[in-house]
Amino acid sequence: MFDWTSATVLVTGGTGSFGQAFTKIMLREYHPKKLIIYSRDEWKQHMMAGDGFDHPNLRYFIGDVRDPSRLRRAFQDVDVVVHTAAMKQVPTCEYNPIEAVATNINGARNVIDAALDNQVRRVFTLSTDKATAPLNLYGATKLVAEKLFVHANNYNRQGHPQTGFSCVRYGNVLGSRGSVVPLFAEQRANGKLRVTDLRMTRFWITLEQGARFVISCIERMKGGEVFIPKLPSMKTVDLARAMAPDARIECIGIRPGEKLHESLISPDEARQTIDAGDCYILLPGDGLRRQRDWAAEGKPLAEGFVYASDTNQQWLTIEQIRELIDTTEACHACT
Repeated sequence: MFDWTSATVLVTGGTGSFGQAFTKIMLREYHPKKLIIYSRDEWKQHMMAGDGFDHPNLRYFIGDVRDPSRLRRAFQDVDVVVHTAAMKQVPTCEYNPIEAVATNINGARNVIDAALDNQVRRVFTLSTDKATAPLNLYGATKLVAEKLFVHANNYNRQGHPQTGFSCVRYGNVLGSRGSVVPLFAEQRANGKLRVTDLRMTRFWITLEQGARFVISCIERMKGGEVFIPKLPSMKTVDLARAMAPDARIECIGIRPGEKLHESLISPDEARQTIDAGDCYILLPGDGLRRQRDWAAEGKPLAEGFVYASDTNQQWLTIEQIRELIDTTEACHACT
C-alpha cells in the first residue's frame, strides 16, 4: 500500500472542482506530509484558503503549466503530482484552438519534463471520454496528453527509474464547474430547460467518486496505464426532468464539436484493455509485457467490445438522478 503520510503531493489546477474534492479527502483521510495547490489564479487560491482549506500541511503555489521553469521549481521534493490543469470547455477550445494546445498539450509536456527532472515518483493526469475517437479539439488535445503521459514511461529506461506516469479517463462530472447541472439549475427558475438533443446520453460520475477513484489508481499504478471506471449512463433529457419535472424542455440542437453519445473504450482500444473488476485498464502499446504485469488482476475483453454511453448496461433512472443531485448538493453545502 502506498504511504501517503510520508508523501508530498502537488495538484496542478488545484483550485478547480476536482482539486478541491481531492484535497478535502486527502487532508481528512490520508494525511500527506504536504499538499501543494499549484494554479495560476491568485483570487481562486485566496477564496479556497478562506473556504476552510487552511490546513497546516497545505501550501499554495502560483504558477502556470505553460511555464516550464516554474514547474521545475514547484516539483522539487514532490513525490506525487496529480495533473488536472486544462482548458475543458468544448466551445471554448473550438474557438481558441492555439490556447487549448498551449495548455492541454504543451502544458502536459512541461509537467512530464519537470517531473522527470525532479524524479517525482508518481505522476497522474485526468483525461476524458471525449479523448476516445475525438470529434472536438478538446478531446483531441486530451488524447495527445494521454499519449504523452503513457509514453513518458519510456524515459524510465534512460536514467529516471523512479518516475511513473499513468492516466484516468472518465465521463461528465456531476456538479463540477461548467457542467450542465448548474446550468439547468439556473434555467428552471424560468420554467424552461434547453437541451441540445433529446437522444443525447452521457457517462456520469460525482466529484467524490472521481477523486476517490484517482487516489486508488495512484496507489495501484505501475506506469503507462489508462484507468477507466465502470460508470452508469444517463439521458440528458432525464437529467432535465429530474431537476425540473414541471419545466418545458426546448431542444436547441447539438453544439459545434459535440457528440450525441460518448465512448470510454473504442473497439480498437478494447484489444489492449483488461477488465480489472472495479474498472477497465487500457494498457500501453507494449501490450504483451503489460498483459503479464496485470495478468493476476484482470482479464482481456471480448473481441469487438465497446464501452459507449448509449449501449451501456448501467442506466440511472430519473429517481436515482434526483437522489444523486440531492446528495451532491448536500455535500457542497457541508464544504
